[in-house]
Amino acid sequence: MTYELYYWDGIPGRGEFVRLALEQAGVDYVDVVRGDGGMARMMSFLKGRTEGFVPFAPPFLKDGDLVVSHVANILLYLGTRLNLVPKDEAGRTEVNGLQLTITDFVAEIHDVHHPIGVSLYYEDQKEEALRRAADFLDERLPKFLGYLEGRLRKNAQGEIHAVGDGLTYVDLSLFHALEGLRYAFPNAMTSAEPDYPMLVALNAQVRELPRIKSYLASERRLAFNEEGIFRYYPELDRK
Repeated sequence: MTYELYYWDGIPGRGEFVRLALEQAGVDYVDVVRGDGGMARMMSFLKGRTEGFVPFAPPFLKDGDLVVSHVANILLYLGTRLNLVPKDEAGRTEVNGLQLTITDFVAEIHDVHHPIGVSLYYEDQKEEALRRAADFLDERLPKFLGYLEGRLRKNAQGEIHAVGDGLTYVDLSLFHALEGLRYAFPNAMTSAEPDYPMLVALNAQVRELPRIKSYLASERRLAFNEEGIFRYYPELDRK
């Protein structure tokens, strides 16, 4: 069975968390919107023109007749199928909890450049974004990174993993989150990264996984840009 991933074309965004899991597992999947007629197919789901569950927004995944929405929920569904979670329930629950923490983190990262509303352009809320960025870099970034670094340090068992002694989808998600932060806040992250050596090491470890390395060098890997979650506006970064 070929998985169908539905997400906006042209940006890695939230869809990338799912792509990384599918790529690492080496399973067949289609990035639907990047193909002919893909956008129309996705909008049919979102507008309730198809039978069954109507997702609120992408990303969502179709596996046969089943439609699964939201990043953490998709990864929870895929985890056992792709061998990217521990075998015990406690481990799977811990992985899901960490993924939900990353979901919260990503929402705060997005809201740095859109603190008032997603319906407004960045230029319409630039003053508020400057204030939000200062608070994010001073308070929220170290809070999240410190927590995640602590989880990796507590779990240290040879190779670096967030949960247990094997690769899980949350390790892949931490890789993408750090990559996005480096793009959006290069100066701030250059200063911050020495305080989070485990996260930096995990990022490097994931980058060298054969399937991930191949994916990153392929045309399937979409570049960060100013249309997605992680956006680079120099004025929002550390000077």
